[in-house]
Amino acid sequence: MPARADRPTLFYDGECGFCRDAVAVLSRWDREGRIELIPFQDAARVAQFGLPLPALAAAMHLVLPDGRVVAGADAVPELGRLLPGKRWLTWLFAVPGVRPIARRAYAWIAARRRCLVPGRPAG
Repeated sequence: MPARADRPTLFYDGECGFCRDAVAVLSRWDREGRIELIPFQDAARVAQFGLPLPALAAAMHLVLPDGRVVAGADAVPELGRLLPGKRWLTWLFAVPGVRPIARRAYAWIAARRRCLVPGRPAG
C-alpha cells in the first residue's frame, strides 16, 4: 500500500540542473517548509509512495495529503495554493488557454531539461 503524504511532497529530477534550480526557487518561496522536496533518485522514498519511476523521470509529481497526485504543469497551480504570496500562479492557470500552453511548454522543457542547464548526480 503506497504511503500517504502527511504534507505535500514534490518529486523531481535531482540530477537535472534545471530542476534543481527550480526547486531552489521553490525552497526560497517555501519559508515555512510546507512542501517536502524529494529527488526521484531516492529509491527508498519513491518506493514508499508507489509512484512509477518512468512517470517520475518524465515530470515532477506533487503528492497531496488527500492522496491526489498532480504532475508536470498541472502541479504548478497546486503549488501556488500551498505557498503564501504565490496564489497568482493559481489565478494565472485559471485563465482560459493558459493550462494547455503551460502543458506544452512544460513538455518541451522536460524533454530538453538536461541540455538547458548542466546537471550532476544527486548527492
